[in-house]
Amino acid sequence: MRRLTDTDGLTEFQRDILRTVRDFVDAEVLPVASELDHADVYPDEIVYRLRDLGVFGLTIGEEYGGLGESLLTYALVVEELSRGWMSLSGIINTHFMLAYLISAHGTQEQKDYFLPKMATGDVRGALSMSEPGLGSDVAAIKTTARRDGDDYVLTGQKMWVTNGATAHVVVLLARTDEGHEQPHRNLTAFLIEKDPGFGETRPGLTVPGKIHKLGYKGVDTTELILDDCRVPASRVLGEAPGRGFYQLMDGIEVGRVNVAARGCGVALRAFELAVRYARSRRTFGKIIGEHQAISFKLAEMATRVTAAHQMMVMAARRKAAGGQSDVEAGMAKFLAAEYCKQVVEDSLRIHGAYGYSTEHEIERLYRDAPMLLIGEGTAEIQKMIIGRALVRDYDVRP
Repeated sequence: MRRLTDTDGLTEFQRDILRTVRDFVDAEVLPVASELDHADVYPDEIVYRLRDLGVFGLTIGEEYGGLGESLLTYALVVEELSRGWMSLSGIINTHFMLAYLISAHGTQEQKDYFLPKMATGDVRGALSMSEPGLGSDVAAIKTTARRDGDDYVLTGQKMWVTNGATAHVVVLLARTDEGHEQPHRNLTAFLIEKDPGFGETRPGLTVPGKIHKLGYKGVDTTELILDDCRVPASRVLGEAPGRGFYQLMDGIEVGRVNVAARGCGVALRAFELAVRYARSRRTFGKIIGEHQAISFKLAEMATRVTAAHQMMVMAARRKAAGGQSDVEAGMAKFLAAEYCKQVVEDSLRIHGAYGYSTEHEIERLYRDAPMLLIGEGTAEIQKMIIGRALVRDYDVRP
């Protein structure tokens, strides 16, 4: 009964892509996801297959060797991958966000240099804003970038960098002295090339090690230490100092659609597991799905899965069409993350004691879901963005 997350208006090519990814997830991801998650190992073989499928170049323009697909196609692919293992969506998300930022804001030289290699997955990307002393308060970034001739010299510490070790290039937000009174107008985005791995991956840039997490295993999350790291001025995104905040916020809207899609995929898988268990487990002479308490819970879960999916699709389409989508992306991220948490917990309840066992898949989903409440801005940040926009812009007619 796939119609819970069917999407109207897709082209046959889009449907072919989704069928291919769905078959890949069923055949090659679901059978090994829990084992890889418990071992907390990077899924090299799966990543190579994603490269073969063209996922890393899904939205990169055909002129650079990509498929040139829309944000909606990408979001639906993320939903399918997250249904299999949410960590896979993390591996491609910051890569996709970097490709989007270069495509939307980069110079022609930056596009020509980075995008063809990113389309094949030979070069993979990461994004770095957070720091140890701040999270949502992006304008308070302390990492500095001092101009020195044709270079900038960067010093500071970054936190919560997804793909920080495996990435070949990181878009990093740092503070430059642009002379503006408003702090966010003194932030600049840098495209920093590095070697994959841990330790000193470029002169002055160290990746200390992997941050261990409750869930969201496999994908590496790291710090970055910058100690007089020299970056050419030609690697300022768009060669536009002081525009980093606006550029990265544009990318974050895309990231919030991605997180919404992850929530949809995880919630769908939790619902599937709940239905399967409700059909097989028997109590008091019948399958538990025939007990009203369970059937009502399944009905609520299916409604949440469908509502989150439709909100995510709406936000992706609006962003892809070029409209302002900060509110819609925030709504989609907020709703999908909250509904995902509820659906996963209800699925665990339906599984009973078996849901608490590491032998059952729902346990992994239960550990993954909380990350969605935090990543790309907490629920409180989303509500603040939405609420401010409503007070400022909502047209109330007499």
